[in-house]
Amino acid sequence: MSATFTTRVEQPGGPVHAGSGDFYSYTVNVDLGDQEAPGRSPRRIADDQLRLLRQQFVDPTGMGRARRVLDGSSTVILHGAPGSGRTAAACVLLHEVHQGAGIFRELLPGEEEGTLTDPGLVGVGDRLLLNLAEADVSQWAQTRRDLSALRQAVQEQQAHLVVVMPHDGALESHLQPYRADIARPPDMEVFRRHLRLHRIPHEDYLLPAPALDEFLEEQPPMEEIAHFADRVRRARAAFPVRDGFATWCKQSRARTQWRNEVAKVVATQCAAPQRALLFATAMLHGTHADVIHRGAALLLSTLNTPQDETPSLEGKDLAQRLTEIGAAAGPDGRVRFDKLDYDAAVRAHFWDHMPDLRHPFSTWTAQSTELDDPHITSDLRKRLVSRLADQYLRTGRGNDLAFLAEEWSAAPTSRTRLEAAVDTLACGLHDPRYGQSLRMLVYYWCKDKQLTGNLAHVLLRACTDVIAPTHPDQAVTRLHHLARRERGATPALDALCRLAATSARLRRRMLDRLTRHSAAPTVDARLFLRICDPVALTDPAGAPRPLINEKGVQDCAVAGWAEALARLPQPHWQPYAERWLHTACTADNHRDRLLAVLVDAAGRNGSTLAALYSAARAAEPAAPGRRASGAATTERLLQKISTAQGLRPPAAPSPPASPRGTTR
Repeated sequence: MSATFTTRVEQPGGPVHAGSGDFYSYTVNVDLGDQEAPGRSPRRIADDQLRLLRQQFVDPTGMGRARRVLDGSSTVILHGAPGSGRTAAACVLLHEVHQGAGIFRELLPGEEEGTLTDPGLVGVGDRLLLNLAEADVSQWAQTRRDLSALRQAVQEQQAHLVVVMPHDGALESHLQPYRADIARPPDMEVFRRHLRLHRIPHEDYLLPAPALDEFLEEQPPMEEIAHFADRVRRARAAFPVRDGFATWCKQSRARTQWRNEVAKVVATQCAAPQRALLFATAMLHGTHADVIHRGAALLLSTLNTPQDETPSLEGKDLAQRLTEIGAAAGPDGRVRFDKLDYDAAVRAHFWDHMPDLRHPFSTWTAQSTELDDPHITSDLRKRLVSRLADQYLRTGRGNDLAFLAEEWSAAPTSRTRLEAAVDTLACGLHDPRYGQSLRMLVYYWCKDKQLTGNLAHVLLRACTDVIAPTHPDQAVTRLHHLARRERGATPALDALCRLAATSARLRRRMLDRLTRHSAAPTVDARLFLRICDPVALTDPAGAPRPLINEKGVQDCAVAGWAEALARLPQPHWQPYAERWLHTACTADNHRDRLLAVLVDAAGRNGSTLAALYSAARAAEPAAPGRRASGAATTERLLQKISTAQGLRPPAAPSPPASPRGTTR
């Protein structure tokens, strides 16, 4: 089943304005049919990732002191050797101090978030990771100079900060009290923790395994130990022999030997159908034989290979052909090679030694995600895309994944191919080598690129699902640019509102962006009405005070409402004004402040003030507490309007006389 998605950007050679009305330099029309909005908030995604990391984590030596320092001073500076798990330790520390308020995020000095001394950098209860393990001498020196100001902001906002310092970096005496040295945890304990999480019974891995001992003697990084444990899991699933553990570890260790063997197999199997089967088996490794068969046929079709005229009954059957390439279907019908990670060696060989076929391989991958087969699941599609992306990343072409995602999102497309485009870009954004450059590319595309096909949807998902969980400030910026370009449906604006709702600091940041030096004032006035939600402004949400009590937020609210009242027709802003007034009915401590924002935004413009009063009267029947509450709020608004116009406030009406014999 497929669905049609259309996203059109009309930019005919440059800005065009013909006739009266608002001027927009470009237009985005988004129609995602019944496409579901992203289901989980970025905060939930980040929390889930940290929770999983905590389950996998084994405390390194010195972790206890790190906890005490962080608890006592809200800041800890981690020092450890490369491969000791410094970054994982930092993330676990921040997960353990999780509070109701605030969000987890990674600070990126020198990218887009300004300097570490910016006053708005830290939100209430935020959990901040400053990973400078790979920083050069000048960057680390600048960070040490800014650290005092950052620490002060962290303490004032009841936040927490973990800094990962360079292994050979210097640290002044006044910063030494915040330092915690960690050393790698016992390698065997880390390995066994991962096996337990893989649900491998302990009796399976208590047997001797020479290959494991050799591997651990090399003092591999913690990440490599996790990968080795995962290979043992897969070897156990593929080769469940009686003396299994030593064999599984040997299989996991031998994976570097397969490249030469693959080259010999490819040289032997010269026929196109067999090579297509070899490639399809590697890319679709572990799936049902039916899918492998269809995948091989699809590759031959993609490459316009002439069909074999041999009658099907006379040719080799699939089992024989699989045996010739060292693979076989198991009892469950799933095809695997008889050597662990042999599939990775096959993929690398085809990619490295047949460069002319790289783009056809990419096309085949997209087409394979669209195959209609009950054995093709969403997880299989993700693995297939990931296996292709690994080849781009492995060979230094990580940025090309963005252009591949653009190609796959071109209309018309299916839902599965569109999801594959999102997954492709996500693979690049998650990669530590290419994440920064791809985030910048996404920024320029959100801001200026002609968004053809369904690229707008791909960028939206990249912002919400990949960038926002760890870099929410960057996601806010990109979503804002996308939201400015929307017409009709507003998925980017909806996502922006959801992201701003996760943090008072992000909402404050957005209000500032929308009201100070706006490049698109009319568009931003529409966005402002969604972002500047009065309920969120008056709810402290664990902070010492609500946003509406901050002078800077009040100024932004007045400026934003002034633009909305001046630039937008009353039918557009009136529903938002009614929500504002209804909130004033229930927020007794903030009623005057909310009403003052509206009156100050209207200034001395009599017609605008009259429109506000009219909106208040219209809002009375639906006010919380019924009409009486709404009427009282309208009366208070009228008093403020009269004061703003230099008029005497109207006298409060006399209460009706009480019936004889009763009291009021």
